[in-house]
Amino acid sequence: MSELKCLLWDVDGTLADTERDGHRVAFNMAFNEAGHKREWDVPTYGELLAVTGGKERIRFDIDRGGMHEMPAEEIAGLHARKTIHYQTLIAEGRIPLRSGVRRILEEAYAAGITLGVATTTTPSALDALIEHSLGHEWFDRFAVLAAGDIVPAKKPAPDIYTYALEKLGMSAANTVALEDSENGWKAADAAGIKCVVTVNDYTRAHDFTGADLVVSEFGEAHRDAIEVLDNPHALGDLHHVKLAHLRQLLAG
Repeated sequence: MSELKCLLWDVDGTLADTERDGHRVAFNMAFNEAGHKREWDVPTYGELLAVTGGKERIRFDIDRGGMHEMPAEEIAGLHARKTIHYQTLIAEGRIPLRSGVRRILEEAYAAGITLGVATTTTPSALDALIEHSLGHEWFDRFAVLAAGDIVPAKKPAPDIYTYALEKLGMSAANTVALEDSENGWKAADAAGIKCVVTVNDYTRAHDFTGADLVVSEFGEAHRDAIEVLDNPHALGDLHHVKLAHLRQLLAG
């Protein structure tokens, strides 16, 4: 039996539904600005999400003939412009938090649980989301912001999670990860961390066999009940995901 002491959050698709209406739109704005005759529509971007990391997605699209060849420096510059556009979208309030996210964060913080972020998104994009969707005080409330290229291998490798645990001095046995994708939960699992998955339109069909809880969203008490896609630990009363459920994952 282990006590819940730490929650590590993925960002894109987990804290906020950023992929379809945030990152995808920002990529297309950067492509257009640079004169590239390329647009990632919703299905195309869904395919590209199998590749972790924005620069890596551009390279993958080049390699499969979607875009013309370009050097690494140009890819990095394109990605940097995309990040600026993404920050603008967030500042305009076009990417709100997902249902239940703020509630769980605030309950966990009030309970003295250590909070951290473990994501492949860029630090600047993460900062913008925290500033405009959560609030400036959360820069201090998150004990670690592990983001971007801070580790060499991205999800599904466990590196970002092991890095965050080391920085926090936390044990995987006392930690729960919150994710939205197959690559994300595999990264958490490889780090020995129990994982709750909240799916979105892009990730609903992913293989989450082995995840500790899979739901449509975290939900709220005053809204309709969430959809529970997999509940191997037989957690009860899952109208919405509560902090108590996250404690149960480690106590069982």
